[in-house]
Amino acid sequence: MSSNSSVQLIRNATVVLHYAGKKFLIDPMLADKGAYAGFPGTINSHLRNPLEALPVNPASLYDVDAIIVTHLHADHWDQVAIQTLPKNKPVFAQNEADATVIRAAGFQQVRSFANGGSFEGVSFFGTECQHGSDEAYSVTWLAEFLGQASGLLFKHPAEKTVYMIGDSIWIPAIEATLKEHTPDVVLINAGFATLEKYGAIIMGKEDFYRVHQIVPAAKLVAIHMEALNHCLLSRRELHEYVNEMGIADKVVIPRDGDIIKFAEI
Repeated sequence: MSSNSSVQLIRNATVVLHYAGKKFLIDPMLADKGAYAGFPGTINSHLRNPLEALPVNPASLYDVDAIIVTHLHADHWDQVAIQTLPKNKPVFAQNEADATVIRAAGFQQVRSFANGGSFEGVSFFGTECQHGSDEAYSVTWLAEFLGQASGLLFKHPAEKTVYMIGDSIWIPAIEATLKEHTPDVVLINAGFATLEKYGAIIMGKEDFYRVHQIVPAAKLVAIHMEALNHCLLSRRELHEYVNEMGIADKVVIPRDGDIIKFAEI
């Protein structure tokens, strides 16, 4: 395993993954604190997003080998990222529809990872997500808004297997992915983002215990927290929960800007 492999939480779901000697920027949301109105129809929609400033100069994120976008929601692919990221960087999108939108913004090397992707020896592919409850998806306009989201699974012969669950509630497909691939590191979008009438649209604290029961040897990394108006789970509450459940040694709860080195977890 490469001693240099790591993930840095930038803010929200934005991370920089160093893996097999390559550097991936995933789900870039690069706006200043308070740049956008809160998401309508969600809890605390009066608050402006992002709730926190970037912990790094956004220009420091341009020097990556490739960009990966799990879906086109503004907290994963925002206008600042669209306007400022280098247009000649390789970009991987979850499907051809998203790739078409990204190309239209001027990006010159855009590919879909719907059927699996690879980049200079690193293999990755999309995994199934459900970005809200069945009830939420039964409402036509809301189903269109929530759309399709994807997780990501990274593999390399010399590296730990990394599973980024993505924007999803708990569904059987996630359990199946965990059982089939037994990842060593699991990144969980865990802010418990919540709609006013239809409940959570991403995971919360109880999902850490669910994941741990299936892959007890894995390290679980909490991201997508304390950055958006509708994310209700705090780092403090998650700390208390994992301690109560006896799994604190298996869970990493980074602050924005923290780097988690895989060789040390």
